[in-house]
Amino acid sequence: MDLKEQITKVVEKITKDKALQEQFQTEPVKALENILGVDLPDEIVDQIIKGVKAKLTTDKVSDAVDSLKGLFNK
Repeated sequence: MDLKEQITKVVEKITKDKALQEQFQTEPVKALENILGVDLPDEIVDQIIKGVKAKLTTDKVSDAVDSLKGLFNK
């Protein structure tokens, strides 16, 4: 299983679906199993959750930086 590919898949689905975002925040394991459609070993689930959280955080920081750049370019 390619963890990076799975993380990318999960991030894409979560960012497009508000209900999945809320479920991932409250029940990340259930959200992952729902998105991926499989029951994964805990150590794999933990790695994917950490990767998704890191990617989502990075994306939010990137968006914030982009909007700040827009303010300074005016």
